[in-house]
Amino acid sequence: QVQLVESGGGLVQTGGSLRLSCVASGRTFSSGAMGWFRQAPGKEREKVATIAMSVGVTFHADSVKGRFIISRDNAKNTVYLQMNNPKPEDTAVYYCAASRRWPRPEYDYWGQGTQVTVSS
Repeated sequence: QVQLVESGGGLVQTGGSLRLSCVASGRTFSSGAMGWFRQAPGKEREKVATIAMSVGVTFHADSVKGRFIISRDNAKNTVYLQMNNPKPEDTAVYYCAASRRWPRPEYDYWGQGTQVTVSS
């Protein structure tokens, strides 16, 4: 059974930093992709950042570019999201997701989510 387990969420102040981690178990995604999505109350889910696990190609949403960085550790089947200088509008539940393939990923596996709250 595939599981994605997020950790690292919490309360952070504007200008601070936070690092989210997501560990996958049950299968490897080394030939696929993993990423972070978020959903704030009353808003649609938004793709934040993704990474191709084999070649390291990344995507960052314009809203986080220059502040958040996605990275991966294939040996640990883990993906990270380094959140620098977060803003109150980054407050949301952050979900880790994984795809068995890349390119043209389909994110079929999802974690339970971790709450990130940014205070001004």
